[in-house]
Amino acid sequence: MGRQALKPPGDARQDLWIVQEMARRLGLDWNYGGAPDVFDEMRQAMPSIAGITWERLEEEGAVTYPCEKEGDPGEPVVFTDRFPTQSGRARMVPAKLISAAEQPDEEFPMVLITGRQLEHWHTGAMTRRAGVLDAIEPLPTASLNRADLARLGVAAGEVITVASRRGVISLHARADDATPEGAIFIPFCYHEAAANLLTNAALDPFGKIPEFKYCAVRVTRGGELAASRTRSAGHGA
Repeated sequence: MGRQALKPPGDARQDLWIVQEMARRLGLDWNYGGAPDVFDEMRQAMPSIAGITWERLEEEGAVTYPCEKEGDPGEPVVFTDRFPTQSGRARMVPAKLISAAEQPDEEFPMVLITGRQLEHWHTGAMTRRAGVLDAIEPLPTASLNRADLARLGVAAGEVITVASRRGVISLHARADDATPEGAIFIPFCYHEAAANLLTNAALDPFGKIPEFKYCAVRVTRGGELAASRTRSAGHGA
């Protein structure tokens, strides 16, 4: 259950109000009194949540689905006895592993993994302007296993430079034994150390998805940090 924290400021309107106004101007008689009415209609159309009432959500905060009948605890495992096929069985299709387009080598011996950071969403366009969140994670960091830091002669907190065949960035090293040896993790929310300057745009041959989560990089001690956008703009902690 997600609850409203603030009233919309100024002339801002709730999404439900906007959607209903658009519908009415298209000639549809939409008159939902609020989120509970929308959820009740969803229950009628979606058997997997038919057993979850709005009142139960308000009381419990969350209900595991599928929950097809009121009062049921919900099913933490979706398929227990059969799959939703005519035979009740699943079709398993073997898949061949396709190696990444760029593998580590002597020149670029480590693997770069990029992703989100808990405190900053995607590129940080909003979260890095939030003083509380920026105070928690104000600077770009690269997470490495302690064994790799020792091999590189780098102490946690020191500046390192990460280079690929496409670009170079400098940022602070962070010790993180959850990062496998031979790999380095960099969040992509910091424009001053933009991880995507390093990543490989090679496309998966089937899904056509860019290979942003894997490429070969070289890590060296030292480097020159770029200015932080939030600090230079007065938003930093």
